[in-house]
Amino acid sequence: MGISSRRAVTGVATALLLCFMTAGPAVAEDAPSDGATPDGAAADSTAISAEQTTDVNDRQGWEDVDDQPLGERTPTMCDRPETWYTFTSKKNYHVPSWWNGTKYKDGPGGTMSVSVTRSGTISLEVSGSGEWSAGAILAKAKTTISVKVAGSVSVATGHSYSHDISRNKYGHLQYGSWGYKTTWKKWRSSGGSSCNTVEIGHGTATFPTSETGWKYWETSS
Repeated sequence: MGISSRRAVTGVATALLLCFMTAGPAVAEDAPSDGATPDGAAADSTAISAEQTTDVNDRQGWEDVDDQPLGERTPTMCDRPETWYTFTSKKNYHVPSWWNGTKYKDGPGGTMSVSVTRSGTISLEVSGSGEWSAGAILAKAKTTISVKVAGSVSVATGHSYSHDISRNKYGHLQYGSWGYKTTWKKWRSSGGSSCNTVEIGHGTATFPTSETGWKYWETSS
């Protein structure tokens, strides 16, 4: 074999060796966890910054007094995955911010003018018994309740607002997110020939959304 032929073979072997050293197995991205242990924090990808929110103030009559039943049927056949969630009810709910600088009272009568003086975060709240995952419940809510629900919503300072107070009444303004209160259940297929389903968890969840603003109401004292 000549010198030029040996150099060509050596070059091919080196290229194959480098290819073998640099190419590795494909790694699949982690799927959302649906374990038996509740996870109270939602994933970062579900957070909404203050710049992404929409201001919606004083939605009179928007909140529901009673839960509104949802029409999701309870599965009785093996027509679903091994485990899944359903929402049994929901109601419109103003999720309040809990920190100082976002709630005011004034009166009697007159006009109250307010603004957010401290920033903070309004987060998803989930409680329940049995097996459940906050991340899985949030993912289900995005397809069942509203695409606007989020794991957390950031609130920035600012957002001034004014409202007239009725004569001899006291006005209240509370900042928050126009979200939802829900009840949920988790199911497991028993498998086998019977194809029955078993409830393995249930509870409640409160979801903030990308719509934030001031809620107004009045009291006599």
